[in-house]
Amino acid sequence: MESVETAVYTVPTGVPEADGTLAWDATTLVTVRVTAADVTGLGWSYGSPAAAEAVRAHLAAVVTGRPAWDVPAANDEMSRAVRNAARPGVIAHAVSAVDIALWDLKARLLGLPLVGLLGAARTEVPVYGSGGFTTYDDGRQDRQLRAWTEESGIPRVKIKIGESWGAREERDRDRVSRARRSVGDAVELYVDANGGYTRKQAVRLARHLDAEGVLWFEEPVSSDDPAGLAEVRAAVSADVTAGEYGYTLPYFHHMLAAGAVDCLQADVTRCGGITVWQRVAALAEARGLEISGHCAPHLHAHVAAAVPNLRHLEWFHDHVRIETALFTGALDPAGGSVRPGADGSPGHGMALRSDAERYRER
Repeated sequence: MESVETAVYTVPTGVPEADGTLAWDATTLVTVRVTAADVTGLGWSYGSPAAAEAVRAHLAAVVTGRPAWDVPAANDEMSRAVRNAARPGVIAHAVSAVDIALWDLKARLLGLPLVGLLGAARTEVPVYGSGGFTTYDDGRQDRQLRAWTEESGIPRVKIKIGESWGAREERDRDRVSRARRSVGDAVELYVDANGGYTRKQAVRLARHLDAEGVLWFEEPVSSDDPAGLAEVRAAVSADVTAGEYGYTLPYFHHMLAAGAVDCLQADVTRCGGITVWQRVAALAEARGLEISGHCAPHLHAHVAAAVPNLRHLEWFHDHVRIETALFTGALDPAGGSVRPGADGSPGHGMALRSDAERYRER
């Protein structure tokens, strides 16, 4: 590796967005570019601009001068280098972005799609439409759901519930029922509470979810409460899922050991990049469980296609909007799946657009 560069971009949302426990009106991503032999690999993560400084202060010197082929070794070296700088959290975002860029670089040097380098387990990656923010009125929610199901043919969708830390249960129930009416009976309906409910509250609400045929209950309680997730899991019919806030491999081991989930989620932009995401998938497979990619769909697509126990990938509205606006090479989810590497482009196939600079902060 000859050089490592970072940049920060902030993109306003179309309208204010919120889930059960957080509200936002802009999304920030930190990009990392690594270069070797006049070829550049690109990675990014969504989160704090501080991740860019973490790359510059802790990681750039670690990977510069290393062989471009030895990505797992670079990942392990980065993790050791940040031991005393708080590996979980912002620094995990930084490690993840660098790791993704390194894998992209290696694939581009070899002239291969990233999935070809990793080794394909499938040619198509199922996706589910994800959005349905608690700030949406009934009309906006309906339009978004119908766009996924009727225009794009995506047969599975998810909305946010748990509004105001679970304080608006009646509206949650109403929005779930409206979502079912919008998509019809043939579409899989999912919900995500972002940890907004108490244990008993989640179990009570699940009765309504059962009545509406909801199959996926994401973070009914905090993901920091694996015992609570396991308790809810044992009491409800829908699959209980979590894992998006996993920053280290042991986190996922502990969640699986607690029997907390029916399907494990992991976020390649947080968990340590493609290197660690593959290891998380192996942990889940060893317990007979599937894995689902959380958000950042264009960064997950290739590695998702390379594991045998994939359930699906989150086609998250906010990140799809950003990745389509800032990058070329966006995938098409028509019919409910994407086909990473199908056009033969090397690496993950994404490149920054020239007009992305209007969103750049530094």
